[in-house]
Amino acid sequence: MLNKIEHLGIAVKDIQASNKIFAELLGVEPYKQEEVPSEHVLTSFFRIGESKIELLQATSPDSAIAKFLDKNKEGIHHIAFDVTDIHAEIKRLTALGYQMIHAEPKDGADNKIIAFLHPKSTNGVLIELCQDRP
Repeated sequence: MLNKIEHLGIAVKDIQASNKIFAELLGVEPYKQEEVPSEHVLTSFFRIGESKIELLQATSPDSAIAKFLDKNKEGIHHIAFDVTDIHAEIKRLTALGYQMIHAEPKDGADNKIIAFLHPKSTNGVLIELCQDRP
């Protein structure tokens, strides 16, 4: 079961410049910056109320973020939902016919395990499932 929106992921070209913009806009500094080697991204997180904004900068031209930026402008890349049991949620959504990019969870940023649903099965929206790392 999806519990809440965990964060919105925003693809950016320059994370330092974007950190400045979002710090001014939100009135808070990022609470964490982290590289995720498996995804070839540098992330920066802002907390706003119960929600978070994740900025994502590519660290490799082969990363999903680099490819996204080649096709699109900077902007919203994905919506992440908090889940209690990511394995059960992957099984439930697969049984309902949704296409998973990751059939098994993998390590993500901000102490999470993650799995993405393919946007072909979600009206063009990239959906991320997030669970606190056990």
